[in-house]
Amino acid sequence: MTTTTLQPIAGREELISGSEAIGIACALADIDVVTAYPIRPYDTVMQYLSKLIADGELQCEFIVAESEHSQFEIVKHASAVGARTFVGSSGVGWFYALEAIAVTAGLRLPVVALVGNRALDDPGAFGCEHNDALAVRDLGWMMNWISTAQEALDTALIAWRVAEDPRIFLPCAVSADGAFLTHSQQIVHVPDKSLVQRFLPPYNRGDLQLHPDNPITIAPQVNEDWLMEMRKQADASMRRARDVIIEATDDFNRIFHRDLTPFTEEYMTEDADVILVGVGTLALPIKVAVRRLREQGQKVGFLRLKWFRPFPVPEVQKTLRNAKAIGVIDRDYSFGSPQHSGVLANEIRSALYDLPKRVPVVSFIAGLGGREITQPYAREMFATVQNAAAAGKSDVETHWIGVREKKE
Repeated sequence: MTTTTLQPIAGREELISGSEAIGIACALADIDVVTAYPIRPYDTVMQYLSKLIADGELQCEFIVAESEHSQFEIVKHASAVGARTFVGSSGVGWFYALEAIAVTAGLRLPVVALVGNRALDDPGAFGCEHNDALAVRDLGWMMNWISTAQEALDTALIAWRVAEDPRIFLPCAVSADGAFLTHSQQIVHVPDKSLVQRFLPPYNRGDLQLHPDNPITIAPQVNEDWLMEMRKQADASMRRARDVIIEATDDFNRIFHRDLTPFTEEYMTEDADVILVGVGTLALPIKVAVRRLREQGQKVGFLRLKWFRPFPVPEVQKTLRNAKAIGVIDRDYSFGSPQHSGVLANEIRSALYDLPKRVPVVSFIAGLGGREITQPYAREMFATVQNAAAAGKSDVETHWIGVREKKE
């Protein structure tokens, strides 16, 4: 494993995995409390954090809990008293903690969590799917997907900055595709800690901090008297998150001399007739397919969403409004939903609904359980979307890519 140092230097390059990048981000952010309970593929993060602590490169409370539920209860309470926290899980472990996860959003506590995306049991599987993270999409958690180890480090820092902003105070789930990103190594630029301190101010809850000198009520029983008002306040906070994310990204670019876009990544979309849309590490094989098809004269492109909550409606509309057809790749499923699509396809349809021109949308489900999205699969999806573009209408079928047909 790569030896790290957090001495104030101009910055350095490391060959590290996405999990290690998250661990380094925790050290750069000077987190106060981290909890741990082993579940693959997230456990690689807590292993690396324990190494940083053992080597004296990170000073924080490292609490090994007896379950995923306890993990999230601990950071919830730590955040309430003003501690910067980090936690994470995967798959059914994320579900086991769901009660505490829901309460964390309801209490407006800016916990940052990593979801090492993993298929849900049964049957048992450690490979990547997105249904674990998507379980909290309607609870008040901000959500994003990362695609590289560099983006893991960058996005974690931005997540604390946005979540802890007094205008927001909402938790944030950073989703990393299991194995494809959590375990794969890439060259990552690790910034000087002094720059991180300029970008990320100390966490300050102000009058909302739970403290003996500041007697306040946490989690009161309000029922019909105040619940509607509290939900509306959370809604207002999520609406404000968009501007805060833009502000944080602008400051990140200025301080670290970067050129990140806040919500989406466009790849050869400017003149594209057909565009595929997705999140996470599927960006790599789809980009390869785009380049190869472009070499053949086909006008294709790819749009990757970075943030899922808040959903980047303006960016999605701007990029997709002039396409002849689009295809949406889901690494998840939403059984019984419209067109029996995945979650992202339904969100994209909703985002495009108010456009004057109705762009045909084709839905794909691919890569479940960690199955590779290969170049033949990518070309198959592009060809299907091109057929929809030629027909001028959506294909109402949801296409499951690479599924072996049952023999009668």
